Amino acid sequence: MSLNKALLALALAAALTACTKTDEAATDAAATDAAATVDAAATDAAAAVEGAAADAAAPAAPAAEGEKK
Repeated sequence: MSLNKALLALALAAALTACTKTDEAATDAAATDAAATVDAAATDAAAAVEGAAADAAAPAAPAAEGEKK
């Protein structure tokens, strides 16, 4: 009976190890996706800041003809 218990313990340990490795892979994939999302958001924010700075540095458009200043 102790041999059966030992084999059962080994089988359960192998199953637990397989589940843990799957969870780690899923966690790594989620972390990679999150990092890509943050990187994209930072790039978008930098582009928005550059656009706003360019708009602020551009000279004001002259008033249209016939409009009062």
